[in-house]
Amino acid sequence: MQINRTPARTPEEHEELLGQRLKTLRIHKNLDQATVSARAGISVRSLRNLESGNGSSLRTLIVVLRVLNRETWLDTIAPVPTINPEMMTRKAVPRQRASSPRPRKPL
Repeated sequence: MQINRTPARTPEEHEELLGQRLKTLRIHKNLDQATVSARAGISVRSLRNLESGNGSSLRTLIVVLRVLNRETWLDTIAPVPTINPEMMTRKAVPRQRASSPRPRKPL
């Protein structure tokens, strides 16, 4: 059985794809760029840059998602696992921080 995986995308391709999806969502909600940008408190140019994938800030993305009522998209970016197998042992203690990298041994 083969797993259907999408090919790796460049950061620019991800920006463009996300921008296209936001633009499609905005249009489906029958909102123009001026309305969304006014509600988000950003300039039309900032929204246009976000939708075209020409670079934007994380803040701009968040306020636009809020206006489009899609803040829940952010929850899917890095979901927190609900079950950690290590925590199922009796002596397990929740981690407080990541461990420091170990030095490499010379070959």
